[in-house]
Amino acid sequence: MVTGGASVSALGMDDEEVFASLKSAKNRIVRLDSWDVYTKMNTRLACPVPFELPEFPRKKARGAGRVARLALTAVDKALQVSGLRDNAALLQSGQTGVAFGSSMGNIASLVDFFEMIKNYDNSGINATSYIRAMPQTCAVNISVFYGLTGRVITTNTACTSGSLSIGQAYEFIKFGMQDVMIAGGAEELNPTEAAVFDALYATSTLNDHPELAPAAYDKNRDGLVIGEGAGALILEEYEHARARGAKIYAEIVGFGSNTDGEHITQPKTETMQIALEKAVRCAGVSPEAIGYVNGHGTATRYGDISETWATYNALKERAVPLSSLKSYIGHSLGACGAIEAWLAIQMMNRGWFSPNLNLDEVDPECAPLDYITGTGREMDVEYVMSNNFAFGGINTSLIFKKTASF
Repeated sequence: MVTGGASVSALGMDDEEVFASLKSAKNRIVRLDSWDVYTKMNTRLACPVPFELPEFPRKKARGAGRVARLALTAVDKALQVSGLRDNAALLQSGQTGVAFGSSMGNIASLVDFFEMIKNYDNSGINATSYIRAMPQTCAVNISVFYGLTGRVITTNTACTSGSLSIGQAYEFIKFGMQDVMIAGGAEELNPTEAAVFDALYATSTLNDHPELAPAAYDKNRDGLVIGEGAGALILEEYEHARARGAKIYAEIVGFGSNTDGEHITQPKTETMQIALEKAVRCAGVSPEAIGYVNGHGTATRYGDISETWATYNALKERAVPLSSLKSYIGHSLGACGAIEAWLAIQMMNRGWFSPNLNLDEVDPECAPLDYITGTGREMDVEYVMSNNFAFGGINTSLIFKKTASF
């Protein structure tokens, strides 16, 4: 059961603020003039979190760089929503675990290590440098901050870090290994991440018109935009949640994951489809039961085409309603799966689903799905699916069911 959740992105941190932003049908992409120094990088577009993050007690968060602070911000809010933030007895009982990931650790700290190798100068390295830089920095900073003594999973699987964390946390509870799991993903904005995709000619270069990018599924899309943020879900065993009178936001009923096993950066429709089919079988529902799909929607040609055909085929060639939140906040890499899962749950409970921004003409090479546009759509659906795909051919699909609480 999902008993809490939160997201941190350019849309805001409070759910009401986030949905006001979504209903404005305006993205939060900006041009970063500070990136002009990277003369051989084509893109200048990004989606930073524009507000200051909360301060955390230094003694408990001194090993937290920006990526871990984003994670802590989302987790603290999610625990507050769940009513568990001040329940130290449960958090520290060994029955609460954490599954959290990111693409990379804190870049500034990594630079300090690179400076040592390049310039033979280790003066920038201190006792917490590695703690901030290490791939598992989010998961371990969360566990230390709240005194968790349960299991720890760190999923550093690029764009599926958040969704894979949620899926594996769900399995831990399903098979009786933990009563509660804190799950999600985070990513801090850095030009090196934009450069990765820029080198693949996969970034948007509409630098003077940030309002027009990204344009997922559109015939005239020109690439993705990098963002930052964090998302967190609190997953809880049903009887445990019921015994304490917890509000249940959704039931996670399906999870599917696999790898393409073929190419590091080119998606494969067939194995993506299998991951979605695995999620549907896990949920024990018919493909026709899925009322909405939150798409990965990176606004890259191969990504959009492969994803949409995998969705269409997995859901029995049905024009299921689909939209991507990346048209608002760009691609937040390790964070996107968790942000999108929580907001998909919120949309299901509110009965309103956000549109694909900048989708003027659907690419005829994409599958014939029902791409939501305009001002969004009011729908009453019982099941929503949230899909994410990552470098390395890592595919994930999550299915959430509406509960009697809503």
